Amino acid sequence: MQTFIHLFTSNKKLLSVFLLIFQFGYIAAQTENDPSTGNPTPKEENIIEQRIEQVAENNEDTEIDYTNLVEQLYYFIKNPINLNSASREELLSLNLLTDIQINNLLQHIKKNGRLITIYELQSIDGFELDDIQKILPYIRVTDNFETPHLSWSEMQKYGQHSVLMRYTRNLEKQLGYSPISDSLLAEKPNSRYLGDPNRVFLRYRFNYSNNISWGVTGEKDAGEQFFKGVNKNGFDFYSAHAFIRNFGKIKAVAIGDYLAQFGQGLTYWGGQAFGKSPDPMMIKRSARGISPYASINEALYLRGAAVAVEVAPKIVTTAFFSRRKIDANSSLVDTTDNFVQEISSLQISGFHRTPNEVADKNVITQQVMGGNVSYKGNQLQLGGTFVAQEYSAELNKNLQVYNQFDFTGRKNWVGGVDYNYIWRNVNLFGESSRSANGGLATQNGAIVSLDPRFAVSFLYRNYQRNFQPVLSNAINESTFNINEKGLMAGFVLKPKNYLSIAGYFDRFAFPWLRSSTVSPSYGFDYLAQLNYTPSKKLDMYIRYRHRVKQENTSAEIPTIDYLENTTQERFRFNATYTVSPSVKFRNRVEIAGFTKGKANRELGYLVYQDIVYKAIGSKVSFSFRYSLFQCETFDTRIYAYENSVLYAFSIPGLSGKGSRTYLTVNWDVARNVELWLRVAQTYYYDRDVISEGSLEEIQKPHKTEFIGQVRFKF
Repeated sequence: MQTFIHLFTSNKKLLSVFLLIFQFGYIAAQTENDPSTGNPTPKEENIIEQRIEQVAENNEDTEIDYTNLVEQLYYFIKNPINLNSASREELLSLNLLTDIQINNLLQHIKKNGRLITIYELQSIDGFELDDIQKILPYIRVTDNFETPHLSWSEMQKYGQHSVLMRYTRNLEKQLGYSPISDSLLAEKPNSRYLGDPNRVFLRYRFNYSNNISWGVTGEKDAGEQFFKGVNKNGFDFYSAHAFIRNFGKIKAVAIGDYLAQFGQGLTYWGGQAFGKSPDPMMIKRSARGISPYASINEALYLRGAAVAVEVAPKIVTTAFFSRRKIDANSSLVDTTDNFVQEISSLQISGFHRTPNEVADKNVITQQVMGGNVSYKGNQLQLGGTFVAQEYSAELNKNLQVYNQFDFTGRKNWVGGVDYNYIWRNVNLFGESSRSANGGLATQNGAIVSLDPRFAVSFLYRNYQRNFQPVLSNAINESTFNINEKGLMAGFVLKPKNYLSIAGYFDRFAFPWLRSSTVSPSYGFDYLAQLNYTPSKKLDMYIRYRHRVKQENTSAEIPTIDYLENTTQERFRFNATYTVSPSVKFRNRVEIAGFTKGKANRELGYLVYQDIVYKAIGSKVSFSFRYSLFQCETFDTRIYAYENSVLYAFSIPGLSGKGSRTYLTVNWDVARNVELWLRVAQTYYYDRDVISEGSLEEIQKPHKTEFIGQVRFKF
């Protein structure tokens, strides 16, 4: 922390920017927002941004598609949940309320009758004004109970079709697309991409309420072929689904591509999930069971059929089956019939741009089948999940000491039980799982509301080194739910309606070796955040994060291997404020520090200014950002969420020295036609060549991305 103070005081330019941002925020706080506009408050707009940024930072991956995480929120903005008829599952799908709050709400309605106004929520235990403002864009209160009827005429009348088309391209020439002689290409076939630099996305979808959905998605990545070569049928990736939900005893039916999520994500969880965040009350997963898949991630989904049925009051049984081709590295092939007998690893990037990447495409078949039985009481929920997986070829990894307990072979299964219990203002939850080889994993937590303005949370996890999950995504510090123990404690304090303080402390250990350590290791991670929201016009927060892990030494002592601490620090000041009903400003100052062992501390900083324009009644809106960054090394890179086109996500990890600018324009061309245009450019001051030595190499100090997207609704 002293390093950050020194950086501010020694860098007058950075200090001036910080003070200017704070001054603008203070001025903006003096005037309340006009509630008649119906515009979301700055605080509400920050929810998705903060959560996705945290996922990107934890995963250290900027190419993840987050559609399945936020699509429900996008849907509920246009179709708010009626609190007087909402089910527990619908309220949980918001990922904005705790089980304690949901239980208190449902009990209040059962005891006192339907809500008359949204602000009646203030009389319910656990709901502060801050909580109500947070969920306002996604809820409503009405006496009209629209129960969907499964009929063709109803779907024709109230259903909505949409077609979304997106085109993306880097404007600078990249090495992978540059001319090359036939002789050199024959000698080095992977030295160029097979396709053009255009990225194309097409999605058709039909929705009837939140109960019926079907659609088709196609995507071609930059560098992949389109209607030629290995992709003579057009897109490199196709996805289709048909889905119904909540019709009588039928809770869900999925045909085609879908996701399955159960418990706390330990036994089985498809798709992405939120992890550790500045809101420690959200450490508990809210599993959606079976849900439709409309993302472009080519790895984390199921393809087949699934059904969930209420077999008895409060008891739901789910069965699912999947069979599809997946990418892998072949290590043994029967040349007689070209049958792959053995693979060395799985490939999940989804890229098929070079001959090597194409050779890995769809080389084996993956079959997954399983089921879940859940008891869904008002206060107690119990579940049991079993899932079995089989590959058409033997997975034979190049095992070393650190990964000798990883799964190898063709068949694996995992079974587990989960629970969720609410007693007054205490929520206990957890899940325990066992894989076919006997490896065990468990996670248990508690959320306790000690006072309407003060709550604490605890989470204990123990994932054994020989636990072999099929597809798991429980809260963790490392990439997979294996070889990890941890105890996490968090709190949220709201001394005033406009002020909140939240934080967590996580102590973790890795009982066995990892790829970056020659012995067992440990570490800790803590975060504190103060939010200040004096009006609907202004939301400010200050965050500090400190994380310590152990890694192999970088010292040049070839005969001795030992561990040394790596320390990451992050300080952030963020302000979002409305200067008029049409214009909002968003500012950030972020500083990053990194130290390994006795090496000198590395530093980085990011400063940006956003201008968001959206006038009432106007058909055009835009978001503009100008940012400056200076990060000494890759370890001090800083992630920053950017406004992009609908269902596209940009969270670049900025390192080096330079500036980044983007402009995103949204135009409602007609009642049923919407257009987006986006241009983003990163300009580096410390280099003349970007991504040198790779196929992404650009012989210029700047990289420019263009996105054009159009959506038709009918």
